Amino acid sequence: MGWRAVDRAELTSTAQNAEAPDYLLEDQVGHLLRRAHQRHTSIFQANIGDQQLTPLQFAALMKLADVGEASQNHLGRLTAMDAATMQGVIKRLIARDLIARRPDPDDRRRLLLTLTTEGVALVDKATARGHEISDQTLGPLAPADRQAFLKLLRRLTD
Repeated sequence: MGWRAVDRAELTSTAQNAEAPDYLLEDQVGHLLRRAHQRHTSIFQANIGDQQLTPLQFAALMKLADVGEASQNHLGRLTAMDAATMQGVIKRLIARDLIARRPDPDDRRRLLLTLTTEGVALVDKATARGHEISDQTLGPLAPADRQAFLKLLRRLTD
């Protein structure tokens, strides 16, 4: 049987008569998470103060600031990035001289990553802005709702 054009009225009638429960995209978790992520990314880009810095690069820099030194694989696990994504992030941060890599003295096959002086300076500037970005992202929520929301997000990501 071939494909035929279906008009909007027929689609609407078919959808309304279906026995499946109503499915509103605007009520779905994936859609809402994507929209919240888009909002946060927009706030991030407008406020981070470095147009080249992406949220993933920011995460890698901040985690390196936390741990001091890490292999690319370990940093990827700490920031929840897959190997291919982490490789691209590291490549761009090295190109900007924000991180350096050196051979691991215990395993010459592994490279250790650290912040450069420029990376430390960017982390210092970006830390305060990161707090402001989080505050703006959560701005529509009351303080108690912010805490509850973050707690629930942590449960979803554990």
